[in-house]
Amino acid sequence: MRAKRPDLPGTGTARLAPDMAEAMEARSHAPRAPGAYLALTRDRARTFGGRALIFVLTLGAAMLCALPFILLSGANLAVTAEAFFNGALGSKFAVAETLVQMIPLLIAGLAVAISFHGGLFNIGVEGQLIFGGLVAGVIGAEVNAPPLVLTALCLLGGIAGGAFAALIPALLKAYRGVHEVVTTIMINFIAISVALYAVSPAGPFVSATQPSATEKIPREARLSMIWDGTRLHFGLIIALLTVIGIWWLLYRTPLGFRIRLLGANPGAARASGVSVPRITIATLLISGGLGGLAGAVQVLGVYGRFFDAFSAGYGYDAIAVALLAALSPIAMIISAFFFAMLDSGAVQMQAVAGISREMVGVVSGLVVAFVAIQPAILHLWARLRQKTAQRRDRNITSGDPA
Repeated sequence: MRAKRPDLPGTGTARLAPDMAEAMEARSHAPRAPGAYLALTRDRARTFGGRALIFVLTLGAAMLCALPFILLSGANLAVTAEAFFNGALGSKFAVAETLVQMIPLLIAGLAVAISFHGGLFNIGVEGQLIFGGLVAGVIGAEVNAPPLVLTALCLLGGIAGGAFAALIPALLKAYRGVHEVVTTIMINFIAISVALYAVSPAGPFVSATQPSATEKIPREARLSMIWDGTRLHFGLIIALLTVIGIWWLLYRTPLGFRIRLLGANPGAARASGVSVPRITIATLLISGGLGGLAGAVQVLGVYGRFFDAFSAGYGYDAIAVALLAALSPIAMIISAFFFAMLDSGAVQMQAVAGISREMVGVVSGLVVAFVAIQPAILHLWARLRQKTAQRRDRNITSGDPA
């Protein structure tokens, strides 16, 4: 009988010999020299600077390639740029609307990112978002509870609804090897069909006064506004807290380490004692729960009820948000804000400059394209640097300083 591998230990010295474990423990608690701190800070700064440069270059390249499409539409670039910035950041109301658009993109982007960290391509965030919004809307409309309790139930119900939508793809991936791209895309259509039926004229949760929607959630149970005179709601705080939580999960917990190890090298993860099916299921459930949370926050903060078409494709845009941020939870804030600016500024661009709102989709597609070719560009850049260094070494060896 084949012996069962032990679980991955919580500490890095659990499998070492006692004397080596003791030495490593002492070394970890030994004070570092100032030079070591400076070197560590310098390396981190270089890493951060490199990522920031890639982020800016990707964004700039996408916007630059979008310029010909704007010119072909016959629009004036100066008028278009002015309309875009006025629509996204030109006033208190514009900034608030941009932040409102950022909230679902940020949470859904985290859902995509955590699945990608685990080597899983969850393309079903849109369906999970819709299902989470539906569950939150039904709970808010049907359950009689104190306001704070009802709010919490709606949020938890949204998370559970999104996780449930990811459960079948997770089980099929873990135990049958069915590719999650296929199953999560199928779940998108199932979620849309279930939502349409739930609030259809013959559906069980349709409002008596509003077709294609549930009854209203009590105002006291909705997310409160945090900026007077605007629609900016408490969901922004929830989204930022979620960013911190996902960052902590990925980089400060054993589960996060297992998720990243599985995504980086499944063979090494399996050899280290990681239960691949268990981590696969956990990763997709967390991802689906985040998608459901995005839907619940949107229902509680913006609409006050569930509509069958309440999502403007946030789950699909979240893929571009996560890729532009290089799957970093912190960088996701900037990436989501950029795409929210595109959504908010598109309305003003269409009204003033005559630019179609579909231009947002063009920019999103270009961002994904440039992110996809980043590895090839970085590989080519590394090859060029290597050849330059080899040529310099040959010149030095031959005595020619040039």
